[in-house]
Amino acid sequence: MARTRLDRPFERRLSGLVNAREPGVLIGGLKGVEREALRVRPDGRIAQTGHPAALGSALTHPYITTDYSEALIELVTPPFPHSWELQQYLCDIHQFVYSELGEELLWATSMPCVLGGDAEIPIARYGSSNIGRMKHVYRVGLGHRYGRMMQAISGVHFNYSFPAQLWPVLEAVTQSKLRGQALVDDAYFALLRNYRRYGWLILYLFGVSPAVCRSFFAGREVPAGLESLGKGTLYAPHATSLRMSDLGYRNKNQAGVHVSVNSLEEYVRDLSRLISTPHPEYQAIGVEVDGEWKQLNANLLQIENEYYSFIRPKRVAFSGERPTKALLRGGVQYVEMRSLDVGAYDPVGVNHRKLLFLEAFAALCLLRESPPLSPELSAKYEANHVTVASRGREPGLELWTEQGPLGLADWATEVLDQMQGICELLDTGEASKPYAAALSFQRQKLLDPAELPSARLMDDMKRQGMAFSELGLWMSEMHRDYFRELYPPNPARLALFREEAAASLEEQRAVEARDALPFAQFVARYNEGSLA
Repeated sequence: MARTRLDRPFERRLSGLVNAREPGVLIGGLKGVEREALRVRPDGRIAQTGHPAALGSALTHPYITTDYSEALIELVTPPFPHSWELQQYLCDIHQFVYSELGEELLWATSMPCVLGGDAEIPIARYGSSNIGRMKHVYRVGLGHRYGRMMQAISGVHFNYSFPAQLWPVLEAVTQSKLRGQALVDDAYFALLRNYRRYGWLILYLFGVSPAVCRSFFAGREVPAGLESLGKGTLYAPHATSLRMSDLGYRNKNQAGVHVSVNSLEEYVRDLSRLISTPHPEYQAIGVEVDGEWKQLNANLLQIENEYYSFIRPKRVAFSGERPTKALLRGGVQYVEMRSLDVGAYDPVGVNHRKLLFLEAFAALCLLRESPPLSPELSAKYEANHVTVASRGREPGLELWTEQGPLGLADWATEVLDQMQGICELLDTGEASKPYAAALSFQRQKLLDPAELPSARLMDDMKRQGMAFSELGLWMSEMHRDYFRELYPPNPARLALFREEAAASLEEQRAVEARDALPFAQFVARYNEGSLA
């Protein structure tokens, strides 16, 4: 059995950080979360009601919005230096949302509830402004291109930026010739490449979507590899995350799409090509047909966000500014890890221990040796993600490496071993050693795969004799009850959420009043990148 080679550069970099004059060089990186969840009725069917007005404007509210569907709520946190602050904010905002949902619930799992086909999934609306209409038309286009069912899948995104004190130390340790933002960009793109190499581990440890309601394939042929569990459930026997498999976001429409992460310039070049290259299949749909907008354009991607990647480099954009333009303007500000399933056993979709692990994993990807990836190598590493998503719990599973096949368990152990020193650095000054404890918890899953959340979900369904939809509804009810009956309210923050909701409605009205361009001209200017 092949083994991956030793990473001497990583060992030198870690040693350099350990010996730095500033021992807390990794401490204080900013963390944020975006959590998606379907609003569902008490019977577990997708809600047909509009986004609750009491939650504010989905267009302008900074923390409570919608994703693809009017029923797919998205809760966004500001960045925090400490994971416990982030976790508390997530709990508070969930409690506020539940206070305004009436009898509706937030669906607890990534794979959706019982669905009655595309027509039952309402596309999100954002008012009459040009930017609001554009957001709606973009989603109409996604429905035409990929179907609405896929868009009803939800996830958790983890946003992370390293602390400012890291960069001068990293410059010295690596003896880099780069300075300032160029050094930062280079380091973040090293992280992106290594996430392609090792990000399958996130799917293995945290994937919790091994099953799906049979209604997800209503009117379609059930894909090979799925088995029936009772009448209402389909599952893959060894899957960890159907959400990130070929059945979910890794769909055939983008199978041949490659975006380089070797540098900021190459990344922007490839994305710019995709958003400006016409696609015959999408041209056949049309753009504006008989006065009805079907998509923003007929190119391979309507906008950058249509590219379904495991991780993205990000910079906060100005109003009307394209993400690629923002990156070119200011460089990488943070990364967005996008391959996390909603934690079905966590009332807010994620937990403190997971957040700590993700922070340490980001540091590992930044510090490990990260040579450039050819399109061929990139595709092979990305294929490991899909393999783990669909077969991760298969006994004796091997993954592809440049040195030959390597057992998943052996490779995972190697990665976790290298995270030990990083966790010790992050634990500097912490008597309880929370990062080391979070790492140890994940090690237990390697020793006992029955502890993997995907395995737990399958066991719960079988042991309780529940269909996937029944288990999902039961979990959703428990999470609702937790926030309405057990979680202690934070009156000051709840009042602030109400103020932000009211302010966002006023802001939406102001945005609508300021519009001057005809919609077609607005879209044309956005496509050209000339709005901002």
